[in-house]
Amino acid sequence: MQKLYFVYILYSNEYNKYYVGYSSNPLRRLEEHNKGIFNTFTSKYRPWIQVAIFDCGEKKNDAIHLERFMKKQKNTRFIINLINNDFKPAGLLSQLIKRRVL
Repeated sequence: MQKLYFVYILYSNEYNKYYVGYSSNPLRRLEEHNKGIFNTFTSKYRPWIQVAIFDCGEKKNDAIHLERFMKKQKNTRFIINLINNDFKPAGLLSQLIKRRVL
């Protein structure tokens, strides 16, 4: 069975910050971002909630490529549009399948 990869978006309500990452297990990664012992960007803005998860398929490189593309936008409006349920991805992002976040 092939492993699926995802791009996820986290939000820190306390600091009004967003974070984009990729993983084969985004729920585990959320827990690691909130409880990790390392001094990282995400450790400074806890707690995080997951606001979007996108299915990128079975190729890890696809998830990495999409994550980097999203991060390079350096635009909060872009991230907010991705989170919006009415947003219809186009171009490079058209391959994304948004998963419902509880």
